[in-house]
Amino acid sequence: MTAYILRRLWQMVPTMLGVIILVFMLFNWVGGDPAYILAGKMSTMEQINNIRHQLGIDQPYYVQLWIFIQQIVTFDFGASWSTGETVAHVILTRIGPSLTVLIPLTILETFIAIALALGIAFVRGSLTDRMVMVACTVGMSISILVYIIVFQYWFAYKWGIFPVQGWGDSFAENLFRYSLLPILIGLAVSVAPTLRLFRTFVLDEVNQDYVRTARAKGLSERRIVWVHVLRNAAIPIITYVISNLPGLLIGVFLLERFFGIPGIGREVILAVERSDFPVIKAITVYVAAATMIVNLLTDLIYQAVDPRVQLK
Repeated sequence: MTAYILRRLWQMVPTMLGVIILVFMLFNWVGGDPAYILAGKMSTMEQINNIRHQLGIDQPYYVQLWIFIQQIVTFDFGASWSTGETVAHVILTRIGPSLTVLIPLTILETFIAIALALGIAFVRGSLTDRMVMVACTVGMSISILVYIIVFQYWFAYKWGIFPVQGWGDSFAENLFRYSLLPILIGLAVSVAPTLRLFRTFVLDEVNQDYVRTARAKGLSERRIVWVHVLRNAAIPIITYVISNLPGLLIGVFLLERFFGIPGIGREVILAVERSDFPVIKAITVYVAAATMIVNLLTDLIYQAVDPRVQLK
């Protein structure tokens, strides 16, 4: 396994280099001249040239690329153009609030969808199965903005169960007070598509030969579904859940924006609005790196779940 991990880490190097070059090209050739953005409309050419020199963008492209690589390796992208904070501090302080919402949301969504998918396997093809699928289709057809508005109005404004928005300094307060409503909305949005997908994974296994053999041996339907079927359906479920984690980190930006959660998603939106290139570049590169690391962890979890999987 050690050799496999080392080989995979080595394979990440050219992939990561490709991501770095792509991001560098996009921000240097498509993103415009950052000196004009920083200098503002009322600026002289001398001021613009000074800013170019300070940023190093008056250097040849290969020098700028090397500086960009050094920034990634040292985790030092300089300061945010809009707030003056170091980019490292921005990421480190914003990742916590995002994970406070993301981790409970992912765990609850996964377990609820698995339990419902296995439950539907008992009544597959019945009226209950069809009604659940219709409900999922309806749920998927409603925009997340509708959920946010309705849930904020009833649960926060009318009933006062949750705060409308906000964030504190205490982890317990943030988890059990401010993040509960965003997590509830996230579940309302994500359980329906996840359940439909997990149902497909489970029903694919229910029709396999080993299930018929287990029934012929007299095993109960409950044991067949919860032990044999679940274990074999776990591989695609793990693939789906873990591969979505880096995307979810950015994907919860609407929840963070509407509820005033100072997370990575909201920071990306603010950085785009302010043309804050250092923040955008740093988050883009590190999300790409996180995606590759998560893919490696997924392969390792495969073998832990199913010993038949060989890492070669």
